[in-house]
Amino acid sequence: MTFPSPTRASILLAALLGATALTAQAEGELNLYSSRHYDTDDRLYSDFEKATGVTINRIEGNADELIARMKAEGRNSPADVLLTVDTSRLTRAKDAGVLQSIDSALLEERIPGNLQDDENQWFGFSQRGRIIFFDKADVTEPPMTYADLADPKYKGQLCIRSSSNDYNQTLLAAIVTHEGEEAAKAWAQGVVDNMARPPQGGDTDQIRGIVSGECEISVSNTYYFARAIRKPVKGVSDHLDQIGWVFPDQDGNGAHMNLSGAGVAAHAPNKEAAIRFLEYLASDQAQVYFSSGNDEFPAVEGVALAESVEKLGAFKADTADLSEIAKNIGTAQKIFNEVGWK
Repeated sequence: MTFPSPTRASILLAALLGATALTAQAEGELNLYSSRHYDTDDRLYSDFEKATGVTINRIEGNADELIARMKAEGRNSPADVLLTVDTSRLTRAKDAGVLQSIDSALLEERIPGNLQDDENQWFGFSQRGRIIFFDKADVTEPPMTYADLADPKYKGQLCIRSSSNDYNQTLLAAIVTHEGEEAAKAWAQGVVDNMARPPQGGDTDQIRGIVSGECEISVSNTYYFARAIRKPVKGVSDHLDQIGWVFPDQDGNGAHMNLSGAGVAAHAPNKEAAIRFLEYLASDQAQVYFSSGNDEFPAVEGVALAESVEKLGAFKADTADLSEIAKNIGTAQKIFNEVGWK
């Protein structure tokens, strides 16, 4: 998948011309368990309610807590949909038995095959590239690939999050998928050796590390930086000219993409409404919200990008099957432990 750079007019057009039109003929309720904490998602929910007559009841919390709650509730769980971030969490939900396979021709048509579970228990609806940022004044030859992050010439220059971070777990699982376990372990060891400081903070803190001078290179998801383009983010927005970025592996597999996705709960009392909601998330209208409201890349091909996301430029994304990558998340965590990535 290659992400283009559309015009603002095309963004508005995509919002008006949804590829899937919902009619206000359904009624009922939908119990949504969500770990997405973005205020802009309110528009997603209100538009779905208006279009269908279905009332959304939200239960929000930490993804792992919601998964544990659904498992404890068992057949009595009121959950209809689990909405969360990253392949690793969606995989944990599937492994915990709290999701179910569904049939939807619309989702099969709209969502690329590599962005959905191989048993249709979850589907990706938005993406974030996990890319390299660098200090333009200090780094004249930035890393151009993920492999470069382990090059000894960058020793003491790298800021990156902890091994418990789901984004990093999925990135390393992708490297295992592409390169094998031995090569992935060597890479992880090289990254640890190149760290400017022990892992700390979130993705925005890794970018702030460049501004503060704690590191010259960092790894972060794209939407944290795009957000700083769109609105003030302390410690980043006032220093955008200082920061350069690289979409890695453009001559190889392409930039690794993290997901935000959802699945229908195993014992959903409102299964029809749940499937309908997932289909709505794949509509052009909802896909535009993901980009314009939270600076993410749409999962559906051809949907226009928000201006903040567009400014990051066109790039080639890794199209590896995330179901296959998910199978290596356990191996990734083992490697993290072996190399001392805290």
